[in-house]
Amino acid sequence: MYVCVCRAVSDSKIRRAVEQGACSMRALKDQLGVGSVCGRCVPEARQMIRDCRAEQPVMRLDQLPAQMPGLSAAAA
Repeated sequence: MYVCVCRAVSDSKIRRAVEQGACSMRALKDQLGVGSVCGRCVPEARQMIRDCRAEQPVMRLDQLPAQMPGLSAAAA
């Protein structure tokens, strides 16, 4: 189903972007162009972000690897 008709962005593209880390409308706009033309898709896209994030499992701090890539020893 198309969520953003102006940019031909489907619900599956939005879900995939959220699963890959897009967690805001700004991120969806930057990645897919959602909401950048008429804006009528913004409410539905926002709801999809909330729904997709609610479905994703939450990782507890004790489940994180001892060293995260990209973090220096001072930051860890």
